[in-house]
This record gives sequence, C-alpha cells and structure tokens, in this order.
Amino acid sequence: MFERIRNSLNKRFGIKTIMGVALACALAGLCASGMFGGIGRAAAETDAAHPRVGSEQPVISSPFTALAEKCTPSVVNVKVTKVEKTGFGEMQIPAPFRDFFNQPGSQQLPQDRTVQGAGSGVIISKDGYILTNNHVVEGAKELTVTMADKGEFKAQVVGRDPKTDIAIIKIDAGENLPAANIGDSDQIKVGDWVLAIGNPFGLSHTVTSGIVSAKGRVIGAGPYDDFIQTDASINPGNSGGPLFNMKGEVIGINTAIIPEGQGIGFAIPVNTAKSLIPQLEANGEVTRGYLGVNIQSIDPDLAKAMKLEQSKGALVAEVVPGGPADKAGIKTGDVIVSFDGKSVHDSHDLPAMVAAAAIGRQVPITLVRNGKEIKIDTVVAKLESSGTKVAESRLPAQGKWGLQLQDLNPEIARQLGLDDDHGVVVAGVQPGSPAYRASIQPGDVIMEVNRQRVKSASDLKEKIAKANDSDALLLLVKDAHGSRYVVLKG
Repeated sequence: MFERIRNSLNKRFGIKTIMGVALACALAGLCASGMFGGIGRAAAETDAAHPRVGSEQPVISSPFTALAEKCTPSVVNVKVTKVEKTGFGEMQIPAPFRDFFNQPGSQQLPQDRTVQGAGSGVIISKDGYILTNNHVVEGAKELTVTMADKGEFKAQVVGRDPKTDIAIIKIDAGENLPAANIGDSDQIKVGDWVLAIGNPFGLSHTVTSGIVSAKGRVIGAGPYDDFIQTDASINPGNSGGPLFNMKGEVIGINTAIIPEGQGIGFAIPVNTAKSLIPQLEANGEVTRGYLGVNIQSIDPDLAKAMKLEQSKGALVAEVVPGGPADKAGIKTGDVIVSFDGKSVHDSHDLPAMVAAAAIGRQVPITLVRNGKEIKIDTVVAKLESSGTKVAESRLPAQGKWGLQLQDLNPEIARQLGLDDDHGVVVAGVQPGSPAYRASIQPGDVIMEVNRQRVKSASDLKEKIAKANDSDALLLLVKDAHGSRYVVLKG
C-alpha cells in the first residue's frame, strides 16, 4: 500500500518536488530549535540575574496576628464537672430484710451521673480572678482551669449572676498572671473590627475576627438584655471567652450564637460586667434596686390610642401594691421618661437604671400623665434574689465536713420549692471535703443529722460538733428531686 502511495506521489509531483519539501521542513525545524533555544537561554540568564518571586518572599502579617499573640495568654479553658440525676437504678435488698422493709428483692433509687463540659474565661486580675459566663459554671461540682501554657489549676466559684449570665471564678496560681486589659464597651461602634478568642478544649486557642454588627440587641435571655452582635464566629466551647477590640481591650464576653444563622453571635458588653464584678467578688451575688412596676414599650399605635405625643419612655402597665412606685404615687398608664436624671428612651432602658441605683436612695423620676409632665421622688428598694446566695467561699466551713450553713426561712423555702421551712440550707461546700465528695451542693436542705431532726443552723452546728470525732456523718438531705440519705466519710 505504501509503495502505491509513493508511486502515485512521484507521478503527480515528481521526486524533486518531494525532496525539496522535505529539505525545507528540515531547515524550518533547525531554525525553530535555534530560535526557541535562544529564548530559553535568555530566560534562564534573566532568572539568574533577577530571581523570580518565590516562597522566600516575606509574608505580610495580618494586623490580627500581633493582636492574637498579645491577647491569648489571658484566655483560659474552664473544664466543668457536674452531677445530674438521670433516673432510677435498682438497689438489691438482702433477703432477710425484705419483710422488714415490706419490699421486693429490688428497689428503684435515683442515680447520679457525672457530666463534663467546657467553656472559656478571661483573667481579669493578676491574682487569679477570672470572668466567664454563669451558664458555664452553674451547678459545677468541680472546676479546672487550663492556662495558655497548659498549666492546670483547681478553681472555685466566687460569685455568679444568672440575670446577666456573668460569673467570677478564682484560681491560686501566683500573683503575676497575664490579666487582660478591660475596655469601654460604650465606645464601640457598629462596623468596628473585633476579635473573639476562646480556649474550648484546653488544647489550643481559637481566634476568629469580624465586626460589630449591632448594639443593644435583645434576645430574650433576661430582663437586662443588652448584647453586642458580631459576625466573628463564636465556636462551641467559646462561651465565657473575651471579645477584644483592635487595641487588645476586652469589650465583651462571648455568650450565645444563633444555630440557624451563620455568623450571628452575641456578647455581653463588658461595661455590664464592670459594675457587677466588685459585688460578685465581695458578696458572691448582685444586689439590685427595685421600683415595683411592670412596664412595656410604646409603639405608634399605642401612643396614638393613649394620646401621647411621642413613642418615648416606659409605659407603666402595673404598679405593685406597697412597692416603692406605689408609695411614690406612680399610677398605671404613666409614662416614665426620666430616672435619676437619665432619659428613658424605651422600656428596655429602665430596668438597668433601677438595678444600678443605690438601695435606700431617693431618686427623682419624671413621668408623663394625661399629657402633663410630672416630677416625683421615690426611694429605691432592694430587689429580692430569685435564689439563695450563690457563693459563700469566704465563709468558714463547719468542722471537718466542709459544710457552710444558713437558716432556712419561708422565703428561701419558697424559692427552693419546699412545702415548709424545716431544715437548714447548704450555702456552700468546701472543695475536696467529705461533703464535696458526697455530692452535697449549695441549695440542698439538711433535714436530719445522725437520725436527729434539725431546726436551725445553730442546732445543726451543735450536732455536727458532737460528731466531729466520728468517722462518718449520716445526713438526710432534700433537694428538688426528693430526699435521700447521705453518708459523709471523714
């Protein structure tokens, strides 16, 4: 076949023509080779004289790099161990005692389960005070703080405030810890850059950046909602960690995220915590002012119906009989527009103002009634706590058992959901003590000691003192799940 094609080409073009074409192609190839080879050599020479930019080129650091290095040492991991009731388990009753107890061979008894969680915190003083979220440490039986250098320390809850989700814990780790600088959250503006840092697992820090998306957000967390919204990602376990501004100052405590929304996180303004920290450190709880009114916001329709000139202020929907507002003459339908010289723009402003007012102080109030502005004075009362005191770490433990006690009065009994005020409430438990190991926790009510009923804290102290030489102490303890006997081993 190839022979026929060659003969055909020879007949058609001639042997000389074919040879000429072949020679021209060979010369063209040599020229191309020389030309491109020259180009290749020239490029190599150029590279030698002027090296191309490669991996050796210095990388320009982000402004967040130095900020993260500066701030992360003050951020800690908070490991929490809790004990929860998980239902019932069987206790086998020996055969000789079944008739005595009038029980079958087994009995269902409540079981406890140890649960572990983790959050973050920020060191606010060189001697070991740490700011975090209340929901991180609430109900904790044991706290372990892991530092940025992987050092671990046991921690105690000094005080917590469920209403604002703020808590203070304390570690004993020397007097020169890397405390963070506290900023002014009132100075931040929407659009400002922020850095969220956490230490969720005690292994390494997480750092995310974003901007302030909004201020004064109300998310239904409580009466003092005033959150900073940010699109800086708040990772799981970052609750209680700090939100920094570009100066490296703490301006918020990362608290919540919206799982359904990407890039929507909330932080408690640090100025909210500033006013609470001294009370939490000194007393373990926050004392707030009380006015005795139920209020609501004013929308345009409501303003029109009530013939108000503007939708400004807090509308009084109810006055608590006998409360400070009632005594001062405040009535339903009044609109409070000023409290203690500060303007009340809407109902969201007033609770925080009243809470911050000094107890027993006379405070001027401006209100609008039937279109007329009225000025009155009222004496701020104390807002009763919704629960027992959270932390009593500075109270001495009772004997070797590690219990801190408080009389159970009708008010505390009501708060604990008890039918009567019989017993003594546990105000605190010393870590590592027999009471601690037996899972006694603040809020538990001791009904009996060694099968003897107790009437008061002083009565219980006397009975405990008599048993201090014993190896064990039998308590009948009552909590929200019911009563149980507990043995404390000395």
